[in-house]
Amino acid sequence: MGLQAPKPWRIAAGGITCAAMDHAPAPLSTTRPRREAEIARFAARRYGIRGTLALHRHALGVDLLRAPLNVALAPVALIAQLLAAGLRRAGARRAGGWLASRRIFLRSDTATRIEDDLTRLMERLDEAGLAPAVSPERRAAAIRAHAETRNAVAEITTSLFVLMLGLVLFNRATPGLISLAGPMAQMRAHGAAVRDFALGDTLGRAWYWAFPVELSPLYVLGTGVALALIGSLVTTFAGLIADPVQLWTGIHRRRLMRMLDRLDAMAEDGPEPEQFLARGGDIADVASILWRSLRG
Repeated sequence: MGLQAPKPWRIAAGGITCAAMDHAPAPLSTTRPRREAEIARFAARRYGIRGTLALHRHALGVDLLRAPLNVALAPVALIAQLLAAGLRRAGARRAGGWLASRRIFLRSDTATRIEDDLTRLMERLDEAGLAPAVSPERRAAAIRAHAETRNAVAEITTSLFVLMLGLVLFNRATPGLISLAGPMAQMRAHGAAVRDFALGDTLGRAWYWAFPVELSPLYVLGTGVALALIGSLVTTFAGLIADPVQLWTGIHRRRLMRMLDRLDAMAEDGPEPEQFLARGGDIADVASILWRSLRG
């Protein structure tokens, strides 16, 4: 019986292992479980606490200037996707595909990093024979849509912050920044008037309780603009909370698997539910303003 060549060993975090095991195939019998394992590893590395902290370092720069414009362009992007889906259903597939491929948002450094990471993930899946067999253009469009969906979740997170702020400060639901601008402007104007009251703060509070401060439309508009700028910054860094939560609840993993399943089925991209939820806050915001106006 011949002597066997000694196997190279290495020290890993979990103990001493054989280096030859690094290249052994995973004990997964079908394509889908192997793909799910790769996706789970990617999500944990990219969207865990350490991963999202590293990701948001890219936002400390020009992204702070792009953020307000991207928030303003979000409704335009959703409308473009809905029109593209409608054109494809109507038979105008070429026109729908052209519209769907238009980049509405300004490309942020954060989104670029996510897209680059997803592109490398697809390359690893290719090497393992686990990637969907689609064209590079179709793959790039799906990756871009995933990054945009993540931005929509950041907007939803900001809307939840705004809603809680309105409930805590004003005891009223403020589903968006529009409905928050009025009471916030009233609070700021009231506070300034009380501080400037000639007979002191105590009498000032009594006076302006009986005779509320009248606000000019420009003052409310200025408050709304200031809140929009603050809100866009909050949205830029909302992923610091939203990413780990979505990782722990499995949302990131399921969203990535859904993207791959659509590519497998050659299904056309359409707006994700998160994008409708993000715009739902805006719609509820406008509806609440109209309702209060009709009630007088």
